[in-house]
Amino acid sequence: MNLDLTNKTALITGASKGIGLAVARVLAAEGCHLHLAARNGEALASAKAELEAAHGVTVAIYPVDLSSTAAMEQLVADAGDVDILVNNAGDIPAGSLDVVDDAAWRRGFDLKVFGYITLSRAYYGRMRGKDGVIINVIGNSGENWDASYIAGSTGNAALMSFTKALGGASLNEGVRVVGVNPGPVATDRMLKIMKRKAIDMLGAEERWEELFEKYPGKRPATAEEVADLVAFLASPRAGYITGTNVTIDGGISARGSVI
Repeated sequence: MNLDLTNKTALITGASKGIGLAVARVLAAEGCHLHLAARNGEALASAKAELEAAHGVTVAIYPVDLSSTAAMEQLVADAGDVDILVNNAGDIPAGSLDVVDDAAWRRGFDLKVFGYITLSRAYYGRMRGKDGVIINVIGNSGENWDASYIAGSTGNAALMSFTKALGGASLNEGVRVVGVNPGPVATDRMLKIMKRKAIDMLGAEERWEELFEKYPGKRPATAEEVADLVAFLASPRAGYITGTNVTIDGGISARGSVI
């Protein structure tokens, strides 16, 4: 399917690996010019070289820690106007209430919760009347609450509500706002969360791979499966989809299971 994204521009945060990099690859293949932001400058440079060579698009990179408002505002100033914003940077820690301390909650929320809100606020005004799209990559723990990932469940639930509140009225101003809720995805970040869950559920970090037995199809999603969904939702093909959160978790949340 042609997604009609040729010569659109997209800003993707957390774009050096995992879901963010997979989204960059799909959008580049569709002809999007890219602005990629992440902490790992070396990985961003590698992604830039790969995508420009493979697809002939323009890729600008921003090696930056987005855990402060000042950093996010500087990113907006440097990247300028875009057609698509993909909020993806986040690292809310796993663990139960007595494991995750206040400082860890605040660090996680500064990057993901407030990061998404700050960038959305900045770009919403720039996108008015221009068919702009904001995609928030959130996570199914916001609808499928998990005491062993309590900070993530809380932050993701807040972003789900933010997405629905903003996106519910945004089409009147020519902007769409959509959330994507992946369940477990085969990324480095998932590995950290799975090791924490293995401690809580099986008593040993090194037993994390045993948890795959509980997954639909006995596997997590791939980053590419999530990226394909993001690309569709960002495209004009999804022009009447806004103010909702689309779950991609193999049915985990539908059956009321953590995994």
